[in-house]
Amino acid sequence: MKASKDDEVRAAVRKTYMQVAISPEGRGGSSCCSGGSAQTVNTIASERLGYSLDDVNAVPEGANMGLGCGNPQAIAALKPGEVVLDLGSGGGFDCFLAARQVGESGRVIGVDMTPEMISKARANAVTGGYANTEFRLGEIEHIPAGDNSVDVIMSNCVINLSPDKQQVFAEVFRVLKPGGRLAVSDVVATAPIPDEVKSNEQLHCFCVAGAALIDDITSMLQSAGFEQISIRPKEESREFIREWAPGSKAEEYVVSANIEAIKPL
Repeated sequence: MKASKDDEVRAAVRKTYMQVAISPEGRGGSSCCSGGSAQTVNTIASERLGYSLDDVNAVPEGANMGLGCGNPQAIAALKPGEVVLDLGSGGGFDCFLAARQVGESGRVIGVDMTPEMISKARANAVTGGYANTEFRLGEIEHIPAGDNSVDVIMSNCVINLSPDKQQVFAEVFRVLKPGGRLAVSDVVATAPIPDEVKSNEQLHCFCVAGAALIDDITSMLQSAGFEQISIRPKEESREFIREWAPGSKAEEYVVSANIEAIKPL
């Protein structure tokens, strides 16, 4: 029964982000900002999340879709030559920024379960000439990458969408090299989420209903084997979360947070 329900959740999320992928506006154009061109709207949305104008201008047009709840680049501390994997890579925005940091000697892998997003990201990679970047179709509960093969795993507001977060963290642990780092920006719950919100499919796809409590995320990371776990909520994020789902009072029980952890040597 749970497997069937989990598949229903994934199907709803896949459908939602398929529509985002084929929309010229991205999510930013229909949620937190209004007015202006889609590119301008998504630029404003990204600056609110912590990206610089240089970041936004550095990627091919269409890669920045106004998605996310923070900037994992700011905590990833990427180095030249590293192998980076981005969970839920969308149009490739974070991947292309990471590609600049790891350089030609490094490699960036984007994973997304939505075929339309993968196609979009691959086209953007060709447009931008990102030879050190590739995009793979797959679910984050079953990451298409080998054991101990990646230095850093990033993600931006995607793990909350998974109906099996423990499995996600187990897969992240498997794929990371010993000493590898997890650098995630995600939505977490700071109070129990009401049942009527949890059962709301739209609010799940809007990165609200599927958020886990901070203590639960810590326990899941510990169970997966991680050490040096840090979860830092960003209270100022409640302002833009309020605009994701007006009237739902989501900002009263979820917040964006930086999540970091290390796979032991």
